[in-house]
Amino acid sequence: MELQQMRYVVAVAETNSFTRAAERCLVVQSALSHQIARLEQELGARLFERTTRRVRLTPAGAAFLPAARQCLESAERASLEVAAAIGEVRGELAVGVIPSVTAVDIPGALRNYHQSYPQVRISLRVGASDDLVDQVKQGAIEVAFLGLPTTMRPQGVGVRELARDRLVAVVAPDHPLAAEPTVDLRRLCSEVFVDLPAKTAGRAQSDLAFAAAGLVRDVAFEVTNADFLARLVGQGLGVAMLPSAYAAQLSGVTTVEVVDAPARVEYVIWRAGSRTPAATAFLRVLDIPDVDATA
Repeated sequence: MELQQMRYVVAVAETNSFTRAAERCLVVQSALSHQIARLEQELGARLFERTTRRVRLTPAGAAFLPAARQCLESAERASLEVAAAIGEVRGELAVGVIPSVTAVDIPGALRNYHQSYPQVRISLRVGASDDLVDQVKQGAIEVAFLGLPTTMRPQGVGVRELARDRLVAVVAPDHPLAAEPTVDLRRLCSEVFVDLPAKTAGRAQSDLAFAAAGLVRDVAFEVTNADFLARLVGQGLGVAMLPSAYAAQLSGVTTVEVVDAPARVEYVIWRAGSRTPAATAFLRVLDIPDVDATA
């Protein structure tokens, strides 16, 4: 059983086509088909049902596929570990980030990382904190930057706290509150709000604060992007609450201190116990000690 045969099986399973799988693997179709047939003969079972109309996994193929993927991942990891041992970090690095992160200069960190490890291919994915935690656990992302209420902490991942910040009110420049030095939650609850979607970690910071104060507010607009949220506020569609360090970077809006505002904690997280050399190198660029601090 050879790794190349496993690659061919995975390619056929993912494309549902021997032709497209051969194109992906940069090999002629006859050679790919021959290698899969050899593997099936060795295993004593057909992995694919082939008809003139479609190709699909047999039960034996469905059982073989996860193990084949795991073998390929392990082989790739072994290659990367050997390269790292001789001082060569390569491979891929997927970084997740929330739009409002301020504790780390992400573009600057990626610039420094790329200068030190030019052979690593980097992808940056923007999302919500809770989604990023799930993706790190699943291995789809190696490192992520989050913002969570003080009552929440990432679980099941390596984690390091980066900074704490308090939320401020964000209003249009011509809003009556724009001239006030401070405001409290009771006054704010009479306003229409623009906020992140319900049940997200970013929304929870404000929801928990108003609930703890026994107050109910009207969230008339839900958006998934903090920058666009601020643009709606700037048009006078509502007010918002955002971390003060992030709000200070916005234009076209005015910020007002909230005397009883909730706080937010920014974290960097990584997959506990199975970091790639590329991820470990990135944590070192961030001055995160090479240890597994799991939640």
